[in-house]
Amino acid sequence: MPRFHSFVVFAEMRTGSNLLEANLNALPGVVSHGEVFNRYILGKKDRTDLFGITMEERDRDPRPLLRKLREETEGLPGFRFFHDHDLRILDDVLPDPGCAKIILTRNPLESYVSWKIAQATDQWKLTNARRLKTAKVRFDVPEFLQHLRDIQAFQLLLMHALQTTGQTAFYLDYEDLGSLDVINGLAAFLGVEGRLKALDDTLKKQNPGPLEDKLENPEALAEAIAAVDVFNLGRAPSFEPRRAAGVPTALASDTGLLFFPIRSGPETVIRDWFTGLGDVTEGFEQKSLRQWKRRHPGHRSFTVLRHPLLRAHAAFRRKIVQGEAQDLRRILINGFLAELQPPGEPFASVEAERAAFLIFLNYCRLAVGGQTGARVDPGLASQTAVVQGFAGFQPLDRLLREDSLVEGLGALAAETGAVPPAVTPDPAEATLLSIWDESLESAAAEAYARDYMGFGFTRWRV
Repeated sequence: MPRFHSFVVFAEMRTGSNLLEANLNALPGVVSHGEVFNRYILGKKDRTDLFGITMEERDRDPRPLLRKLREETEGLPGFRFFHDHDLRILDDVLPDPGCAKIILTRNPLESYVSWKIAQATDQWKLTNARRLKTAKVRFDVPEFLQHLRDIQAFQLLLMHALQTTGQTAFYLDYEDLGSLDVINGLAAFLGVEGRLKALDDTLKKQNPGPLEDKLENPEALAEAIAAVDVFNLGRAPSFEPRRAAGVPTALASDTGLLFFPIRSGPETVIRDWFTGLGDVTEGFEQKSLRQWKRRHPGHRSFTVLRHPLLRAHAAFRRKIVQGEAQDLRRILINGFLAELQPPGEPFASVEAERAAFLIFLNYCRLAVGGQTGARVDPGLASQTAVVQGFAGFQPLDRLLREDSLVEGLGALAAETGAVPPAVTPDPAEATLLSIWDESLESAAAEAYARDYMGFGFTRWRV
């Protein structure tokens, strides 16, 4: 039984993917169809249909083309995929262990400069060295740094998908493309019998020579390199577990609004507001949510950020005071010596509640730091991790703030043509105000440092 039924080459522009594809296609029984899910071309330039499917049909739903590519190709079929191609197809490709993953990378400085030269000369392939076009280009530091962030984010997405599905990929660097042994090793990985006796020499290297010689402003390289934290020393490591996308918790309105709730946020307020818009749909899976999106062109997705101190207190009141999380109550009592009343009963004094809440905030700090050994409840996780989890399905259109919710919801409703209902006030603030002091501000800032830094939160009481 064949090891794989298809393959995908994950690469970027100017990483040598054309050369890799030429050598793959030289292997007997292997067919790579190009950038099949590039939004601007259909596999290759000027092609109008592939396997009887047009670009317009592919753009409406890419999955039929993937199915036909696999079913109707003679041999092992594959394609190239870059970070800016149609990401919808990844739901079918990444979790599938029968689809081989080949990951091709190149020094991002070199690929960026090569891309700038190709833009300037409009020469994207070279088969005859006598036709080489050369140009010196200007190095744009902000543009390069964004280019670097984009490809790094995509590589992290691929790595996480492989880790969570127990798969491995065949990794190649740009310089590996000149090794016959490596390419034949790739053939062995794919499980095909054919081997190459020589590499394809049709495509020529376009921009040999030192990087500085290709630039109008080579001094900008120093600025770019200084801005890149090579060893990632500029951030504290985060051991908070990555969150799932939370698709089953999403609320959808027929007006075209889609809400992804952050637990311990103003969920009830938004649910009441949604109900005022009309019928609410929930209980989605990723497939059904994508179908909803297709049925509602012009939709808008959003979530609501709450101040970390207020959010932690809401979680404390519900999970600890009201007794929703019995296991966590026992941990706080036995492991942290919290003095808690029976579930539902009030504290003896403001000081007693404040002391218990401080212990809870300390537990939250340990939990999001991966130091408790227990699963992090979604109501206690950082909002940064939760929002990143949402982006694993699809980045959201809006991150609203609870302190400007009326304006934010009104603007969203206007974008979809809905008449916004009134927003019901949330009593959470008054409950926190009764016990607030400076020690709570400090403890919350320690527990949720990622949220304070990432979303710019300041003190709750200014």
